[in-house]
Amino acid sequence: MPTLIAFNSLSPELISARKSSHEVCRTFAKSPSKGNLKRIKSLFAQCGEHVMIEPQFHCDYGSHISIGDRTFININCTVLDAPIAQGAVTIGADCLIGPNVQLLAVSHAVNPAERLKKENFAAPIVIGNNVWIGAGVIVLAGVTIGDNSVIGAGSVVTKNVTANTLVAGNPAVKIRDI
Repeated sequence: MPTLIAFNSLSPELISARKSSHEVCRTFAKSPSKGNLKRIKSLFAQCGEHVMIEPQFHCDYGSHISIGDRTFININCTVLDAPIAQGAVTIGADCLIGPNVQLLAVSHAVNPAERLKKENFAAPIVIGNNVWIGAGVIVLAGVTIGDNSVIGAGSVVTKNVTANTLVAGNPAVKIRDI
């Protein structure tokens, strides 16, 4: 299990940052013009060339999202990133992200007493180059997916995926090498 770093998402500064990011995402959803796509990309720490993002993209902050060249993100993608480096989401070059994918670098405490503090916990998600993530996949905090891997539709990825591997299921398990 990765080390999760706590942060307070209910601070006035972070509420304001999320509100601003959400407004950019809503504007793009209503009018997916080149200008509004540019506004989405400007939220990111880094966004490569020829990146395509379909409407209904949602992120919490964007400031720790990095996307490599020629990556395609299909409709209804949700990225729960954190405003701290430990909650970064990195997507490599030439990736295909299917519809309704969720990349969740943020979580909550499992212990009920700790959960009452309303803290969030974050761990980075790293997706290598030339990865295909099928429709409806959920990737949890702290997961690294190696280059050239394929994640089968509907999978829940709770552990690292080695390069050149096909995984599927809930939780996702190795099906075979590619």
